[in-house]
Amino acid sequence: MYYRVYDCNFGKKTVTPNNTALKMKKMKKIIASTMFAFTIMQTSTSSLIAQQDSVKTVYDTVKVIQTEKVIHDTVRVPVQTPPKEEAKKERPPLRRGEFGLRFMPTFTSLALKTNNGQVVEGQATLSYGYGIMLGVNLSKNVGLQAEVNYNSISQKYKDQNLDREIRINYINIPVLLSINTDKTRCVNFNVVAGPQFGLNVGSSMTTNGNNNTDTLQAVLAVKQGDVGLAYGAGFEFALNRLHTIRFDLGFRGVYGLVNIDDNTNSNNTYNVLVRASRKSYAGYAGFTFLF
Repeated sequence: MYYRVYDCNFGKKTVTPNNTALKMKKMKKIIASTMFAFTIMQTSTSSLIAQQDSVKTVYDTVKVIQTEKVIHDTVRVPVQTPPKEEAKKERPPLRRGEFGLRFMPTFTSLALKTNNGQVVEGQATLSYGYGIMLGVNLSKNVGLQAEVNYNSISQKYKDQNLDREIRINYINIPVLLSINTDKTRCVNFNVVAGPQFGLNVGSSMTTNGNNNTDTLQAVLAVKQGDVGLAYGAGFEFALNRLHTIRFDLGFRGVYGLVNIDDNTNSNNTYNVLVRASRKSYAGYAGFTFLF
């Protein structure tokens, strides 16, 4: 809208815009600027809110993970302390020295000769032997032992109408290597082997029945020395806590390596002992003291 203004000085007419229109135009610009600013603010706010939500989500996730860790620590099963094992009983130390006493029932087999030259196996009879043992333990599994055993060999046989019995007394000295399961245990099993040296300390022969009138006379001639191989096995049982007293039980065999008959027969005599080596089998029982 325009209106006319008359200038008194010049007498010319001037057209001036209406103030209200200008104000309206300015107002529209302000409103437009405000709306643009509001739109920018709204966009920025939405972006910030989205970022806050994202951060919140990450934070919540981390928080949940931390919470799970806490729960895991809380639920952790406590480790139970295993009960204390009872102190194992210590084994006594290995005893290096041994001294023992032995009782040895023995069976021996010898080949014998009759008056007509026939060879027969004598009837082995039970005889009794006794001995002592001295040993040294090199370790719990290996040892050496020497024995001195007295043994009486007794044999019976028939010579035609005669009943004869011969008896030979020996002192045997075996030197043995001993292999053991464990000398420090309550029960030990051992195997032994080694040479044996025998010494003849006396022999005799008795005859019962009607004596023959033959010119040949029976004699018993035995060598003084004998060498053989001794072997055996046995169990050892500790009788006290310190294992210083032991009961021994086992088997011992001897295989002779030399002929024991003596060829110094005179005329009109014959040796009832055939050229052969002796073989004996014995059991033993005894007590051993360890130190």
